[in-house]
Amino acid sequence: MQIDVSKVINFCENLFKGYGFSSDESKIITDVLIRADLYGIESHGIHRLVRYNEEITSGQVDVKAKIQTVHETGISACLDAKKSMGQLAAVHAMNLAIQKAKICGCGMVTIRNSNHFGIASYYTEMAAAQDLIGVSMSNTEAICVPTFGAQAMTGTNAMALAMPADPFTFSYDASTTVVPRGKLEVYRKNNKQLPEHWALDENGKPCADAAVVIDNIIAKAGGGIAPLGGLGTLHGGHKGYGLSVIVDLFSAVMSGGLTSNYVNRKKDHAGICHYFMAIDYGVFGDKTLIKNNMSKFLQELRASKKAEGQSRIYTHGERSSEMMAQRINGQIPVNEKTLEEMQNIAKRLGVDGLSV
Repeated sequence: MQIDVSKVINFCENLFKGYGFSSDESKIITDVLIRADLYGIESHGIHRLVRYNEEITSGQVDVKAKIQTVHETGISACLDAKKSMGQLAAVHAMNLAIQKAKICGCGMVTIRNSNHFGIASYYTEMAAAQDLIGVSMSNTEAICVPTFGAQAMTGTNAMALAMPADPFTFSYDASTTVVPRGKLEVYRKNNKQLPEHWALDENGKPCADAAVVIDNIIAKAGGGIAPLGGLGTLHGGHKGYGLSVIVDLFSAVMSGGLTSNYVNRKKDHAGICHYFMAIDYGVFGDKTLIKNNMSKFLQELRASKKAEGQSRIYTHGERSSEMMAQRINGQIPVNEKTLEEMQNIAKRLGVDGLSV
């Protein structure tokens, strides 16, 4: 079902105000969510509203939370989100990192006791828009099974990096698992079988049933999603496993927060941790020359020899930029079950439903 972007934005902002967030806070949360749908990342867009409803109404998210500075230096800070909505904590942290980068050349901020923050690239692109390099990472509840393991120990553990370039900002954003949990939820919602070697059952054997895998993750019964590269070492699964540990290092270990195996959405606080960095690449020389070098390299990648039957090579961020340009003043697809969930939430909050 295709629905006008403006209608979805208005609905979401009203929904978050219905929970008690301020108008400005509601706009920030909505902007992060809608950006995912504009980029074509359904798993992190309005599909997440049902999860956020559960977390806000259960008290896992504190609508009135005030972020606390735990430790700070000229180039760094450690923050306690105090159960803030992840998007609000993340925007605050990246803005602080950007501020420090403009003064010191680099700014790094860790944050603990937060919640799901949406797409990691939203925050790196905040830095890129300020002519800086942006880095963001976040751990999650454990869903990733270590290579040769049968129990989820690390999270989706996304990492992203963005750098200004012409005509497209280079924007890498990926989970360190084969797919994020949200992708499994979309497969379950559409009653589709998972591709081979995406996930494992409680015995560590390949499993194509999304519902079984998700239920096991929730119950912490064993199994989960394979690390980036898949099962075993043949296709580099051990490399994805290592990357997921690195994300926990920067986000959780450095912030003094919970590593993925202790993050728990069943408790009154999830304890998710994030890491943000902004770099003024002018500390390495003339910014115009550096940006031109990056733009030239990316163009050479696009222009390089194509595989048989292929007409185009994309650089990271290119597809999402083009998708957003197509959708921003038009419509976005909304799953019928997601729409039903959204209307039910609005009814319970006493907010106007989404007109379609």
